[in-house]
Amino acid sequence: MNAIQNSKVNRLAIKLKPSAERMVKQSHPWIFADSIIKQSSSGKPGDVAVVFDTKSNKFLACGLFDPDSPIKVKLLQFYEPKDINPSFFRAKINAAYALRQTKIPAGTNSYRLIFGENDGLPGLIADVYASVLVLKLYSLIWLPYIKEIITILAEITSSNAIVLRTSRITQKGFEKVGLKNGQVVFGVLDSNVVSFKEHYLNFEADVIKGHKTGYFLDHRHNRKKVGLLAKDKHVLDVFSYAGGFSIHALMGGAKSVTSIDISRQALEFAKRNAQINSAIDNERHQIIVSDAFEALQDLINDNKKYSLVVIDPPSFAKSKLEVKKAISQYQQLATLGQRLTARNGCLVLASCSSRIKAADFFQLTHQCLLKTERTFEIMEQTEHDFDHPIGFPEGAYLKCVYYQFFD
Repeated sequence: MNAIQNSKVNRLAIKLKPSAERMVKQSHPWIFADSIIKQSSSGKPGDVAVVFDTKSNKFLACGLFDPDSPIKVKLLQFYEPKDINPSFFRAKINAAYALRQTKIPAGTNSYRLIFGENDGLPGLIADVYASVLVLKLYSLIWLPYIKEIITILAEITSSNAIVLRTSRITQKGFEKVGLKNGQVVFGVLDSNVVSFKEHYLNFEADVIKGHKTGYFLDHRHNRKKVGLLAKDKHVLDVFSYAGGFSIHALMGGAKSVTSIDISRQALEFAKRNAQINSAIDNERHQIIVSDAFEALQDLINDNKKYSLVVIDPPSFAKSKLEVKKAISQYQQLATLGQRLTARNGCLVLASCSSRIKAADFFQLTHQCLLKTERTFEIMEQTEHDFDHPIGFPEGAYLKCVYYQFFD
């Protein structure tokens, strides 16, 4: 970490269109390029951008400038001017840490410490797996501050190691200053596979090469609920990744669990996660490496039925242009899922597409099931777990609904 050198930061003065100014006054953290009507000078990633009221010239907010993104300024501070320095970041991280520490469930040592904009640190994710912290950066705005951020994270969490993960579009920018995706930037990491606990169950995550930071922590509460529902049931876990729902179902007493994912590597982790929970009989756990839509249709053709079906796909709508197709895919999954749900069974449908609102997702799945003429009721609708707080509308992405069938 001593090799990391912070770059010099400049200050920019910015004024906005009235509509964007109104959003800033409501503490919205994003300023898009077409909202800027005046900028004192060109900027580089991480320069401090100060937003002034167009009429009164008073301070409105300040944030970090991102010349490589349509969102040109990611805001950090509103209403009252503050220096963007190590003390500022320490206060933000301390607040995030304090929020989580009072809510971590028993038997759990994994949680999201920082959830980007929602914790006032745009484009910065920090996930804790036992004594290892994974820092994922989605923007080069953090280059001038990364040394201080790592030091603060290490001190506050007492982590033995910190791993840096970078998004695909930022990798080259970080590599120019000697930082690589998957690099251990603090402490010593004995293995890329890290063990952690969730509701007393054992899991492993590949923090170097695994998807995102190695695991998905946001469904923790839903995985526990599925475990409670699974006793004596035949369970189907679709888009299972490393088997989070599957393991909870198996440990909850499921008669059998079938995990489906397109990634063989992910399913190997699912098998491993089953093995490290010694109470699990491996004969009860089947994996299917396949495209989920194809696998579901094949199971229907084979007249398979499951008393508990969980379908948790990746984001289908990463842009506005993909929303229409995403809605169609969610409708298709709801239809396929109910066909595989046995009489008196339960169907769990989830979405992590932030561009599709929770209310819309719940409505579209409900309408699909109404067309089947099966009798059912909504058991529960859930959204984010405690360590994924929502600080602005676009920060909400996760939604999950439980349907109980009666025929």
